[in-house]
Amino acid sequence: MTSWNYFRYTGDFLHLASIIILLWKIRRNRSCTGISLKSQELYALIFTTRYLDIFWNFTSLYNTVMKLIFLATSYAIIYLMRTKFRATYDKEHDAFRSIFLILPVLCVDT
Repeated sequence: MTSWNYFRYTGDFLHLASIIILLWKIRRNRSCTGISLKSQELYALIFTTRYLDIFWNFTSLYNTVMKLIFLATSYAIIYLMRTKFRATYDKEHDAFRSIFLILPVLCVDT
């Protein structure tokens, strides 16, 4: 086992706590009002592209489990916002055009 980097683990668990709180808020209020679906989709896109290496590069069980949790919770939030609580999603206030972030990244990456 590699040495523990306490700052990394603290950051991982704080990030996980924030995701759990967001999921809890959506379920408890039965609403996704005030949450940007576009931001959640960008998070899912980032996590998906960053964590694809879990299929060919095993680092540790902790690393693999955390990556899978982050992926699953990101897509769970999107699922809840697009299906169960779709009526509470305020598309008018979520007006950011995420294509302006995605296109430059694709251009730089290629």
